[in-house]
Amino acid sequence: MKALITGISGQDGSFLAELLLAKGYEVHGIVRRSELENPDTSLQNLKEVINQITLHPASIEAYPSMFQIVQRVKPEECYHLAASSFVSYSFDDEFSIFNSNVNGTHYILSILKEIAPLCKFYFAGSSELFGRASSYPQNENTPFHPRSAYGITKATGYYLTCNYRDNYGLFGCNGIAYNHESTRRGHEFVTRKIVRGAVQIKLGLTHELVLGNLDAKRDWGYAPDYVKAMWLMLQQDQPDDYVIATGILHSVRECCEIAFSSMGLNYEEHVKVDPKFFRPAEEVPLVGDSSKAHEKLNWKPEKSFREMIEEMVECDIAEISSGR
Repeated sequence: MKALITGISGQDGSFLAELLLAKGYEVHGIVRRSELENPDTSLQNLKEVINQITLHPASIEAYPSMFQIVQRVKPEECYHLAASSFVSYSFDDEFSIFNSNVNGTHYILSILKEIAPLCKFYFAGSSELFGRASSYPQNENTPFHPRSAYGITKATGYYLTCNYRDNYGLFGCNGIAYNHESTRRGHEFVTRKIVRGAVQIKLGLTHELVLGNLDAKRDWGYAPDYVKAMWLMLQQDQPDDYVIATGILHSVRECCEIAFSSMGLNYEEHVKVDPKFFRPAEEVPLVGDSSKAHEKLNWKPEKSFREMIEEMVECDIAEISSGR
């Protein structure tokens, strides 16, 4: 079985590559050429499997290069994870986000239709599809109301996938995944920012951590659990769309408490709040109902929020202590 993964060097892509290799897949991944020029940093997430996969330099925004790769690989499964993922409420980056996320998804679907029409396709959706949600918990029937450029592009990708499934018979699945974290999460995301900051304070490298709204809440899951759901979707007899979530809300404050207390620290003595980091308040919380995935995929999250944060703390202690 041959699989093609866009965004393979990211958190989800690297975990998915490891999962597929363990299942005997031939794994191909698309990376930016600049990543191949700086593999020690850009491909750090793939360090354990780099010699077992085939990487193809390309931009998902360039139709010709994507066409050549799909023609060469002829994948049986394609996981489209690559996207510009910054949630820009100010729309400062809307043109680049739209170009990458919308055109990139459309190109891949069009190319698969022409070259590999039997290939099963996974599109990485997001809870940002719901944005200003009308009700909670959200499920596959909850209306979309994205309120960021990123969310709008994800909604477009969702409907493009549905269009190619309904009109061209492509086996296309949308995974509406809520926030999911791990030791491979980028430092710009709040969970990793909290964990990294707590470890640096514990090691005496800094004295405070500045955050936004500590009472902001999210449905946070564990990335390896979520990539398993991606794979399960493409093993079904019929394509469908699924919400992937824990169904449990956790606050930024709770994340701070777990990260700091795991090292014997009181977060209240070190965390400062700066309103400039506040995001627009959500009248209805984003929390997912993954009952459909439980029932049809036999999927459920396995690692708890506390276990995940404690694992991230242990990883950052090891990394920072070793000078990485």
